[in-house]
Parts: sequence; C-alpha cells; structure tokens
Amino acid sequence: MSAPEVVREIELLRERLGSVRNRQQSIALVPTMGALHAGHAELLRIAREHADVVVASIFVNPLQFDRKEDLDAYPRTLDEDLRVCAANGVDLVFAPTASEFYPSEPLTFVESPVLSRNLCGAFRPGHFRGMATVVLKLFNVVQPHVACFGEKDAQQLAIIRRMVTDFNLAIRIVPVATVREADGLALSSRNKHLSAEERAVAPVLARVLADAHARIAAGETDCAAVRAGATELLQAEESVRVEYFEIVDPDRLTPLEQVTGAALIAGAIWLRRTRLIDNLFWPGTG
Repeated sequence: MSAPEVVREIELLRERLGSVRNRQQSIALVPTMGALHAGHAELLRIAREHADVVVASIFVNPLQFDRKEDLDAYPRTLDEDLRVCAANGVDLVFAPTASEFYPSEPLTFVESPVLSRNLCGAFRPGHFRGMATVVLKLFNVVQPHVACFGEKDAQQLAIIRRMVTDFNLAIRIVPVATVREADGLALSSRNKHLSAEERAVAPVLARVLADAHARIAAGETDCAAVRAGATELLQAEESVRVEYFEIVDPDRLTPLEQVTGAALIAGAIWLRRTRLIDNLFWPGTG
C-alpha cells in the first residue's frame, strides 16, 4: 500500500498527468471535498477498475456553500483521507488551496437552471452553480477519461452528466451505487454529526423510500398519493423535519404527476441540525 503523491499546484498536476498521457495511459478522477468514508472508498475502488491512473481531488469548495458557518465547520481530515486514498489505489491526490484554485474572484459560472430548480436546489440557492463550476474546473485541470460520482447525490450526478453532454466533454461519467449501513442509512460525511438518538432515527428515510418504491412496483402510479403516504410516515417520527419528498423525471428532475416510466424517488430530512438526503431509482416496467 503505497502513499499517493499529494500535489497542491495546478501546473505541477498538469505536468504529472502529461507524463501519464505520453505513456498512453488512461486517467480516472474522483472529485471529493475530503472527510472520506466507505462511500468514497467505493468510488475510488470503481475508479481503479476503469483507468490506469486514479486522481482524487480533495478540495472544500467555497462556491457551493450558501452559509459561511457551514464552510468553516466542514471537516478537514487530510491525513485520514490520504490513508483512505492509499488503501484504495489512488496514484495522485490533488489538494489545492482556495487561493491556488481561485486566484482571483470568479466572474464566470456554470448554471443548470432546469436541473437545479427542484429537490435540493430549491432549498440550497447557488449550491449547484458552485458544484458544477468547480467540477468543470477540475475536468479542465485533470482532463480525465473517466470520472466517478455517487448515485446518492442524484441531482449532482444528473447535472454533471448533462454538463458533459451539453459542453461536448470527452469524459465518461461512471455512476456508483449508494453505499449503506446495515440498517439502510446512506453513508455521508454528515452522519458523524448525528447523536446516538438521531442515528437511531436516521434510517427512516431509507425505509420510506423503499416503501414508496414498493408501492410503485405494486402498481401505484399517482405520485401525489405516494408522496402523501411517504410524508405521513416521515412525520410520524417526532424528531424528523421533512424538507421534501418528491418523485421526478430522472433526466430533467421535474416533478411527475403519474409514474408512466422511469422515475427518481428522492427525499431530504432534518434531524435537528443535520440534513440527510437519499433516493431510489424506479426503472419503469417496460
């Protein structure tokens, strides 16, 4: 298990990856903000299967935080993150400072108004603009052949896929299935903020998503009925505040009235100060 090289400068990273391309080797990128857990490890493992050289970026991106206190509180655990990277075959870790990545005030951004209008985008203004902007910058710096993203962040994944299509980027996006705890809770860096009592309640979102999925599989097509049933189940937990529970078109993320084909079932809840998101994909029956 060899330690990956940590690169903090853009030009040095380009130099390292230029040598990789000269050897006609393929490059996979896994963008992260650090605080790596088993879900990230799975992204890195899948990336290792798809390319000769794996680059993980660790950068807490200020553009995607709408509250400074959230940016300041985001965990920064580089030493532990490097151990996760080493254990999962990462070759290079790109860990720039904010001043390296944004040497001057950014005046140009990537917008995806249709895909960011609903779900998390309705509650986190500017978040997806910041996310898409930093990912495009990473794509331009690394120029990977493959990039891996988790299906847990379904809205992020949809926006990145469409950005790659709309901007004709020569990058293959590889979605990676959500990694869960034994009780169904989707892994997230936020889970460490849960108290013992909140952790016991947290799997309710996964259970309610599974219930909604089962109702659709049993033939229910009325999205309002599925949403109402799911919201009632979530609100039965006194400590849960429901932010949203939606059934949307998986490509445009617009709300559906009837399930007639593929659909994304997605929800977000709060347990005191911790926000949890999760989703399940319904592939349709045809």
